[in-house]
Amino acid sequence: MDAGPLNPFSNLRGRSRCPLQEQILRRINSKENLDRFIPNRSAMDYDYAHYMLTEGRKIKENQTLRTRILAFKNKLPTPVELFPSDHTTSVHPAKPLKPRRHIPQSSERTLDAPDLMDDFYLNLLDWGSSNVLAIALGNTVYLWDASYSSTSELVTIDDDNGPVTSVSWAPDGRHIAIGLNNSEVQLWDSASNRQLRTLRGCHRSRLGSMAWNSHILTTGGMDGMIVNNDVRIRSHVVKTYRGHRQEVCGLKWSASGQQLASGGNDNLVHIWDMSKASSNSPTQRIHRLEDHTSAVKALAWCPFQSNLLASGGGGGACLNSVDTGSQVCALLWNKNERELLSSHGFTQNQLILWKYPSMSSSHQSPDGCTVASAAGDETLRFWNVFGVPEVAKPALKVHQEPFSHLNRIR
Repeated sequence: MDAGPLNPFSNLRGRSRCPLQEQILRRINSKENLDRFIPNRSAMDYDYAHYMLTEGRKIKENQTLRTRILAFKNKLPTPVELFPSDHTTSVHPAKPLKPRRHIPQSSERTLDAPDLMDDFYLNLLDWGSSNVLAIALGNTVYLWDASYSSTSELVTIDDDNGPVTSVSWAPDGRHIAIGLNNSEVQLWDSASNRQLRTLRGCHRSRLGSMAWNSHILTTGGMDGMIVNNDVRIRSHVVKTYRGHRQEVCGLKWSASGQQLASGGNDNLVHIWDMSKASSNSPTQRIHRLEDHTSAVKALAWCPFQSNLLASGGGGGACLNSVDTGSQVCALLWNKNERELLSSHGFTQNQLILWKYPSMSSSHQSPDGCTVASAAGDETLRFWNVFGVPEVAKPALKVHQEPFSHLNRIR
C-alpha cells in the first residue's frame, strides 16, 4: 500500500528547530566572554561608584518594576479553534486514512472446465503451495501452473475406478492425493508425473474430502467414516473417527495440527482432538455443533484467532450466524485483514466478502490476492480478493514451519 506523500510538516519542524539551537548557543558564548577580574584601585572612580550604589540602584528598580507590569510569567493558553480551516499549520498531522479498495464485479480470468462434476459434496479443486492448481474434470486430473499459465494432464482414471471425487495437495506442493469413486486414494509425484502408491481399505464408498496434516492424510467418505492415513508406512490406517451418520463433506486441520474439524451431510460439525487420538476413550471429539440446517462442507480455521472456526452450511457458526440464502460451498479467511470470503452455489452462485466480527457483507467478487472458483457451468474463474497487504518491517525468523511464507488458497 502506498504510504502517501512525505509528511509536509517534517521539514518545517526541522528548520524551526535549528534557529532556536543557534540562538541558545550564541547566548551561551556571550556569557563565557564575561569573566571575573581583580579591580585596580588606582583606576577606579569612587564618586561614580558611590552614585551607582545608591541613586543608580533606585533607577534600575523603577525600570524593572515597569517591565514586570507588562510581562507574563507563563505563556497564554493556546486558543481553541471552533472552526478550524487550515490543517497545514498543525504540529501533529492527522493519521492518513487507509485508501478504499476497488471491488471489480467480474473475474479477471475465465478458463473452460469441461466435464466438471456438478456435485456439491465433492472437492474437485485445490491450489498448492507451489502455485499449481489441480482440478478434476470427470476422470482426469489437470494441473494449471499459475506462474507460467501452462496446463498439463496428470492422470486419467479408468471408468471402473472413476470418476475423481477429490484432490488435495500435500504441504510440500509437490505430492498430491487423488480420491476416487471406488473409495481408493492415489498418491502422485507431480514433478516426475509418477504414481507413488494407492491407499486401499479406508472406506466402503466414494471418497469426497481430504486434508493433510504433515505426513498424515485424513480422508472422509460417503460411509460417514474419517480415517487418518500415515503415508510413510505400509499399514497406513492409524486412526478412525466415528461420529457422522452420513457422507463427510468437509475436513480441515487447525494450524497447530491438534484439532480436526469435520462437516457432514447430517448437518453436523465435529471437532476432534489429535492428542486423544491414541487414547482408549470411546470418542475423541471435543465438540459437536448442531446449528446448521443442511450439509456442512465449508470449514475454515481463523488465522488470527486459533480457537475460532468458521463453518458454512444451511445455517451459520455458533459465535455468529448469517443466513446467506444459498448453499455455502467454501470459506476462506483473509490472512491480512479481519475478513472472511464465502463462495455460494444454489441459488445465488456468488462470492461474498464478510467483515468480522460484525459479519456484514462488504462486497461481492472482491479485489486482492487471487482466488479460484469452479462452478457447474463448467468454468474455472479467477478473482482478485482481499487487497494487497501492507508492507511490514521484516521480523526475525524463528523456526518457521515449511511453506509458511506461501498463501494456500482453495
